[in-house]
Amino acid sequence: MNSDLTVDRISGRVAGLGELVLDLLDRCGAFAILAGHTVRAAARPRFPVLETLRQMEAIGTRSVTIVLLTAVFTGMVMALQTGIALARFGAKPYVGAVVGLSLVRELAPVLTALMVAGRVGAGITAEIGAMAVTEQIDAIRSMGADPVQKLVLPRVVATTLTLPLLTILAVILGLFGGLLIATTQFGISANFYLQTIFTNVTVADFLSGIAKTFFFGWSIATLGCFFGLQTTGGTVGVGRATTQAVVLASITVLISDFFLTKLMFIL
Repeated sequence: MNSDLTVDRISGRVAGLGELVLDLLDRCGAFAILAGHTVRAAARPRFPVLETLRQMEAIGTRSVTIVLLTAVFTGMVMALQTGIALARFGAKPYVGAVVGLSLVRELAPVLTALMVAGRVGAGITAEIGAMAVTEQIDAIRSMGADPVQKLVLPRVVATTLTLPLLTILAVILGLFGGLLIATTQFGISANFYLQTIFTNVTVADFLSGIAKTFFFGWSIATLGCFFGLQTTGGTVGVGRATTQAVVLASITVLISDFFLTKLMFIL
């Protein structure tokens, strides 16, 4: 009897794992189909320029405040921690080099992407999800229009183009935050701080950080649209889809950052 129960439990767990794997593969396939449809929609006539510009304003301009706060205080804490650590080795004046490389290569692109994933990714999922559960997307299809071209494409293009600009702003503000701490806390002159940055941070460093943000922006927007279109179950389903989109977009940013960084060093 006990052996039968054990076999039933094992078979039940295996079946549950199989269902989980199949569901994951199904979602990956649906995501790939949506990404392909988005690319095809971009090549069609009547590109939604006005809607894309409106989304760029909503995504970019309204995200400046959170990017500003994140970047400034990240630069400040980086300068504080770095200055204290370098002081042990008598290299405190070179705070700017460490802060500059850290912000340009990693901190500014990743933290900006995570902030955008939390704000913009959630907003995209909630907006499209609400349209899905109220059958507005079905109404768009019934009128002969393509919801991918009308809803998904403008948001994907806008996020992909806007995130690099926000990252550049984050780099500038982060360096300014580090400058405040370097001058007030450690007595480093502003000229020397900036000189160490310009000496040690190359154009290749800057471009490698910015290049990653194009993929970050694309993945955040596409995942948000995907979970929005897949939303079912009314308002409860919208909340669940929003949570899933933000979590998965954040994880995607962190995982892809490692592989993209490895690729940048190879190139």
